[in-house]
Amino acid sequence: DTLWDLAIAEVEKRESADDDCKHVEVSEKSLLFMGNKNGGKTTIILRCLEREEIPKPTLALEYTFGRRARRHNTPKDIAHFWELGGGTSLLELIRIPITSNNVRSFAVVLVLDLSKPNELWTTIEKLLQVTRNHVNKILTKLEKTNPEVATEIKQRVQNNLQRDHPDYDLVDPFPIPLVIIGSKYDIFHEFDSEMRKIISKTLRFVSHYYGASLVFTSKSEALLLKARVLINHLAFGYDKSKSLSVDHGKPLFIPAGLDSLSQIGPPPASDSDIGKMRANTPLELWKKVFEKTFPPKSFCNLQDTKDPAQDLQYAEYEVDVMRAQKNQ
Repeated sequence: DTLWDLAIAEVEKRESADDDCKHVEVSEKSLLFMGNKNGGKTTIILRCLEREEIPKPTLALEYTFGRRARRHNTPKDIAHFWELGGGTSLLELIRIPITSNNVRSFAVVLVLDLSKPNELWTTIEKLLQVTRNHVNKILTKLEKTNPEVATEIKQRVQNNLQRDHPDYDLVDPFPIPLVIIGSKYDIFHEFDSEMRKIISKTLRFVSHYYGASLVFTSKSEALLLKARVLINHLAFGYDKSKSLSVDHGKPLFIPAGLDSLSQIGPPPASDSDIGKMRANTPLELWKKVFEKTFPPKSFCNLQDTKDPAQDLQYAEYEVDVMRAQKNQ
C-alpha cells in the first residue's frame, strides 16, 4: 500500500470509531436535595461527587454537577445537583430547577436530620407537598403538549411497586423518583430505643407510602457509601443495590418497593389512643401518632431568620458600600 492508501485507511478507521461513539447517548439526570437546615445535604453531595471539600452553609438554591463514564472509552454522563438551603423557608425556589424540559429525568432527595425528631414531620410535609404540587402542574401541562412523556413518567412511578404487591392500592407514590435519607444516625443511635423505634417505623411508613427509598446515614464512610449507591443509581444509572436492612436497631436501608405495610406494622400507639384519633387517611393517622410523641416546632421557628446580606461569607466591598449609602 502507498502512504496515501494508509492515510485514507487511518481516517476511515477514526471516522468509524467516532460514529460508534455517537451511537452511545449521553445521559443527563437532575437531582434536587432538600431537607432540614444543617442536615448534611452538602456533605452527601460532595461525597457522591468524590470531592474533598469542606462543606459551606447553602444560601438559597445552589448548583453543581458531576460527570461519570459508564464504561471505558464512552462519553461521560452528566448529573445536575441542585440543593435547596434554608430548610422549609424557601419553598418558592423549588419550581426553579424542576421544569417541563427535565422532569422526565428528575429525582428528589429529601435529607432529614434524625437528631431533630420534632422537626421531622413538618419538614417532610411542607417540602414534599410543594414539590408534588409543582410536578403535578408540569405533568398536567405535558398531558396536553406531550402526552407520551407524561404517560411514561406516570408509568415509571407505578412500576416501582409490582402490581401483585398487597399494598398496590393503599399507597400514593410520589410523581417522580424520591429518596429519603435520615442523616446524623450517630446521634440518633444514642436515643432511647422506644424513640428510635417510633421514628424508624414512621419513616418506613412515609417512604413506603410515597414509593421512596429509605437510608440512614452519618459521617461514617460505610453508611455514606450506602447513600451514594442510591444516589448514583438516580444520577448515573448505576445498578440498584440488592441489600435490605429493616432492623430498627441498625441503620435502615430499604430500596423503593421492597417494604410492606404488614412488615412495618400499625402506628406505634395503643388501640384506645388510635381509636380516639380522627384521621381520614393512613398518612394522617401516622402523623397524629408521631406528633403525640414529638410535638412539632412551630413553622416560625423553622424559618431561616438570618439575613444572608449580613453574612461576612458573602461580603463584596463595592456592593456593601452602595448598600450602606442606600440605607442612610
